[in-house]
Amino acid sequence: MDTFGTRTIDTRVGPLSFDHGMPTSETVAKLYDEMDFQRAVQCYLWALPIVSWEGGRQANEANFGADYDDVTLYGDYRTLSTAFTPNLTTPYSWAFLHLAEQGPTVVEMPPGATAGAIIDWWERPITDVGLVGPDQGRGGKYLLVGPGQDTPEAPGFHVFRSRTVHVPFFFRVLNPEADDAEAIKAGVRIYPYSRHEDPPPTRHIDSARDGELRTMVPPGGLAYWERLAEALAGEPGEDRDRFFRAMLRSLGIEAGKPFQPDERQRKLLIEGALVGEAIAKTCAFHRRFVGIRYRPDVRWNYLISPDWALNQDVDDYTQLEERSTFAYEVLAMSAGSMPTKPGTGQTYLCAYWDADGQVLDGAKSYRLHVPPNPPAERFWAVTVYDLDTRCFIQNKEEIPERSSRTGLKANDDGSVDVYFGPTAPAGLESNWIPTVPGKAWFTYLRLYGPLQPFFDRSWVLPDIETLQ
Repeated sequence: MDTFGTRTIDTRVGPLSFDHGMPTSETVAKLYDEMDFQRAVQCYLWALPIVSWEGGRQANEANFGADYDDVTLYGDYRTLSTAFTPNLTTPYSWAFLHLAEQGPTVVEMPPGATAGAIIDWWERPITDVGLVGPDQGRGGKYLLVGPGQDTPEAPGFHVFRSRTVHVPFFFRVLNPEADDAEAIKAGVRIYPYSRHEDPPPTRHIDSARDGELRTMVPPGGLAYWERLAEALAGEPGEDRDRFFRAMLRSLGIEAGKPFQPDERQRKLLIEGALVGEAIAKTCAFHRRFVGIRYRPDVRWNYLISPDWALNQDVDDYTQLEERSTFAYEVLAMSAGSMPTKPGTGQTYLCAYWDADGQVLDGAKSYRLHVPPNPPAERFWAVTVYDLDTRCFIQNKEEIPERSSRTGLKANDDGSVDVYFGPTAPAGLESNWIPTVPGKAWFTYLRLYGPLQPFFDRSWVLPDIETLQ
């Protein structure tokens, strides 16, 4: 058996010295730093869902003055620019529940064509609502019961248990121009179950404050860990997370104690956040999951890995890389985002490169040819996002999206060409999404109510072409 002996060994973390097999004091310090740095990187990736959701909650509070159970409307370019990878065609409504403060809580959905979900803090859908949920668009009352709480006898309610105290909720009105759209949005109610016989009114906030708005994008550096400490506050630990919580202790984050890292911990945390985000960006934009490519002859990827489990747990492990990859660029997972039946839910294809495998450059011009009969029962949309923020591209025209509902100019065969670039093509301004020189971008193609040609991949979506 090989022993360390008295020697210096070259490793990927640098030279390690031993004296008769005992690590020298310099090696001890180096290896503890390396161990805690590696822990910081892995904890960064593990924590992405709750750090992002805490960012969303804080942005909701800062931008709208919203408290728990208030319903806020993200309905325009300005407010939706604060969120990860939304679309502009169907406005979003958001709320955050706190089951420890309110006890079991009711979310009441009115009838109508809506799509949304109630989700836990770790990005696990608790239930869809609306057309894909148990109410199937007919309206219904959802009762959320928190960790350790008794489940009330609640006939007529759809009852679900959350594994977390914090519970985000969102929905979209799928036909925002319909006569009943405003009534649907105003008809959502949230209240403690203890008051279900005489529910208090729900506060709906439809406009954000003036001035610059706060985004949900996780901060870098030490601020990431400060937000993580806030996100973990009051949340019960789960068995699958116990090792991660143990690793955080050596970095200064511990349940029930203030986050006050020493100078060594601060240095490791700041560097860990930098490398952690670099890894998250690599995983998101260069995915290595089996079956992630839509077709072998194009560069379009599925947004959601085909083997993704909604509760993130499979036979003998939890999908850590899949979860961190998703959470780096998206929030609000739902069963409706993984439809198996044509005509239901919504699905997403992603492009991060042009046809030649080059980054999509905001200074260049491109064309996407959308063939005739896109397989979407409701509508389809192409949306452009900033590669760094994963939010809407910020152009002076405030146009991040074109969709089948926005009056696109079609070709004679029914196909549509969508253009990207800093300058509009003459006569095709209605098909143009402005990009910004100096900014890389990526795009999603959304299909609402995807049809069979999507599921069997017979519909071919060409790659994005660079125009000369």
